[in-house]
Amino acid sequence: MFFDMLESLWHLNNRARSMETAAQGILTRDEMESRRLLAAGDLQRGITQSHVARKFGVSRTTASRWNRALSGRGLEALRKRRAPGRPNRLNPEQLRGVAEIYRTGSRAAGFDTDRWTTERFAEAIFARFGVRYDPDHVGRIMHRLGLRERTRPRRQAPVVLYASRYSANALVGQPEATSTVA
Repeated sequence: MFFDMLESLWHLNNRARSMETAAQGILTRDEMESRRLLAAGDLQRGITQSHVARKFGVSRTTASRWNRALSGRGLEALRKRRAPGRPNRLNPEQLRGVAEIYRTGSRAAGFDTDRWTTERFAEAIFARFGVRYDPDHVGRIMHRLGLRERTRPRRQAPVVLYASRYSANALVGQPEATSTVA
């Protein structure tokens, strides 16, 4: 009964099979857990790992890993776990405050111009919440909160001047005055 209910939820929520976009394989953590638990039900009913892999659109290695986890630690081994990594030092309410600091502008935070830099923003966060962040990390926070787009400056191609190898102007770095091509 449990697996039948999961299977019906899986088919309702399985965006990976119904979407025709470039992000076809992206599932939420809940959808991934549902997929693993459904696969576990199939594996427990004796369906082969290869068939489970084809049915759920994963590699045979993944199906084998699921089967090994199921055999070793049971169904709990396939449930979602907390994501690894350091927890946020600011709670969700404080993050909303960070967004508000950004929107009110850098002058309101005590700076002399209207331009936010990551260093200034890090100082403003420290002044308000007492949490010190590296300016590089503040840029990631700004991006995650949708306060700015993360863009990398494009490098300009070097200007190439064509001149005769033996011209005196080539030694100085100036193009030749003639319009002939050597």
